[in-house]
Amino acid sequence: ADPVPLPRLSCGDMGGEQSLALPPGKGPHRVGCADVMVGHTRQGLFFRLFYPCQPLDGAERPLWIPRYEYCTGLADVLGYSRRWCAPLLSIAFGSCRVPVSWKGSFKPCSGGYPLVIFSHGLRAFRTVYSSICTELASWGFVVAALEHRDCSAATTYFCTAEAGQEQWIPYQQVPQGQKEFYFRNKQVHWRADECTRALQLFRDVSGGKPVPNVLPQGFDLSVLKDNVDLAKAAVMGHSFGGVTAVLALVKEPGFRCAVALDAWMFPLENVLYPEVPKPVLFINTEKFQTPESIAKMKRLSSRNSQTKIITVLGSVHQSQSDFAFLTGKLINRIFNARGTLDPYKCLDITSRAALAFLQRHLAVREEFDRWDSLLEGIGDSVVPEAPFHLSNL
Repeated sequence: ADPVPLPRLSCGDMGGEQSLALPPGKGPHRVGCADVMVGHTRQGLFFRLFYPCQPLDGAERPLWIPRYEYCTGLADVLGYSRRWCAPLLSIAFGSCRVPVSWKGSFKPCSGGYPLVIFSHGLRAFRTVYSSICTELASWGFVVAALEHRDCSAATTYFCTAEAGQEQWIPYQQVPQGQKEFYFRNKQVHWRADECTRALQLFRDVSGGKPVPNVLPQGFDLSVLKDNVDLAKAAVMGHSFGGVTAVLALVKEPGFRCAVALDAWMFPLENVLYPEVPKPVLFINTEKFQTPESIAKMKRLSSRNSQTKIITVLGSVHQSQSDFAFLTGKLINRIFNARGTLDPYKCLDITSRAALAFLQRHLAVREEFDRWDSLLEGIGDSVVPEAPFHLSNL
């Protein structure tokens, strides 16, 4: 089954102002942001980096949808005609910006910031989780939001060595006649390998190895040297990215824990569950999980007392992405993005629970433990475990 149901749309739904209102980070640091592409093949890496930066008034803010091709990719994965849907998305969001400083000056940190590698969900791309990535960076994390090249992104690309030629990689449906599990399982391994390669890239940079960013006027990665604490690395993701984060713990000993937002557990083979060595925080929404998926999470929590499962009440699957902050009837209809819980409150609960968990397992010296009760499912709009009776599946 597809993890994100796609609605049908009629022409009568078109009207109304569409906009995006992403919140700035609430932590003590200003946040900078830059795109990084390494290598000239599909085996390279592409990610958006969020990091603490020096304050600068009037700094440029990056576009939320980086290029028109992503509108086309979204139209394709939504099953609508490129001819009208892509321009509509471009008009609605083409000028929306993320409240961070584009290529802001990196703020040095003597002990090094902890690192989070972030994995996006099916049909998404690197900018779709800007709200949670910005929030983590504002509290003193370096966050690399990957754009996966396993054909699960709405679209993505790499730059070949020939004078900046771009090779685009479209989203791929499960091929006819192929079992979905085998197709998605192959993808989740590709994705977890990308998370591992991303951590290795930061090791290379920390070791003083030159790692060129092949994008034109690209951010210089060497500023990160001595400023990232690789002993404090975690992996995080949403939906398909949530299960990617779980698998990355198996593949890469350097990740000390994982935060899985509404993880789509389906693509992971059963033999791997006993192999997950580190703690996972599962933050589920109220309207997405199935009993089978929850049973898999409970397999992990029964083996590791530090693995936690909590559910955010009043939230839907897209509540943990930037789509929750889209306004306008049409777009909410297209993306099924709104639960009954205010999206700003949902972001607060999600980010605070994640920060408390990261402090606990990365030995971060902050005061995120003030939010520890969330990890037990204690608090407004949050409950422990996953109450089946609340799910409409």
